Amino acid sequence: MDFRPLKQFLALSESLHFSRASLICHVSPSTLSRTIKQLEDQLGIALFERDNRSVSLTPEGKRFQVYAREALSQWDIIHNELMAGALELKGSLSMYCSVTASYSFLYDVLSQFRPKYPGIEIKLHTGDPEPAIQRVLTEQEDLAIAARPESLPTGLAFQQIAISPLVFIAPAASHLSGHLYRKQLSAEEFKGTPMILQEKGIARQRIDAWFQANNSKPEIYAQVAGNEAIVSMVSLGFGVGVVPEIVLNNSPLSDKISILNIQPELEPYDVGLCVLEKKLKNPLIDAFWTQLTEIL
Repeated sequence: MDFRPLKQFLALSESLHFSRASLICHVSPSTLSRTIKQLEDQLGIALFERDNRSVSLTPEGKRFQVYAREALSQWDIIHNELMAGALELKGSLSMYCSVTASYSFLYDVLSQFRPKYPGIEIKLHTGDPEPAIQRVLTEQEDLAIAARPESLPTGLAFQQIAISPLVFIAPAASHLSGHLYRKQLSAEEFKGTPMILQEKGIARQRIDAWFQANNSKPEIYAQVAGNEAIVSMVSLGFGVGVVPEIVLNNSPLSDKISILNIQPELEPYDVGLCVLEKKLKNPLIDAFWTQLTEIL
């Protein structure tokens, strides 16, 4: 069965850029354009709105995106179920995580998984951890390493890998107020101190709640997308940041950072692997999930 048109459609629907999508699919932009036109002709509707500057999904395109993801997911499940009885598992899994998570957790998992299932290819995508769960929910990825939210979305399975404290960090040598380094700190004592925080996500929610509970507001100097960028800016003396301790421990700049003593402490990160429960029917995904359970 030829699922290339669906895969090419999904690549374009996620990147909304013909050149990037064609690179992902290993086809020319003109080939991709023809594939999309053929799909639209077969369906009798426009899947994309496009002009010289932008590409966007039509309402019908968004509905077809859901169908395409589900169709490919169901094909993977039945294909691998039929193969599992007689042959070794073969195929690919897509996974999303931050750079820190990739070398903090994945090595131990993959070093045992690869020899056991040499026919399964892992396609790893890295980036800011904040959208990890959403990428699984929208089926852009099969699996993701992410921090567990306060409320786990319906239909999402989560398996804990580690717990990491959220820590306030300051430059080891700076012109910041000396009292920050000498005693236990409350939210009020950060008044006038420049803060470098995540734009959004679980860490930002907990930081905002911490200041609010203490009737205070952070003096925000910069808002960034990744934890590694926070460590970099703090090490250069731009202000105080908040990151998961595991990020700091794995940073080449850790010797240029001091951890501040705060009270009350922030709720730690519960880091784990997440997947849609329905995708655990896929033998490849179930094999990876089971392997993680055995390691832990």
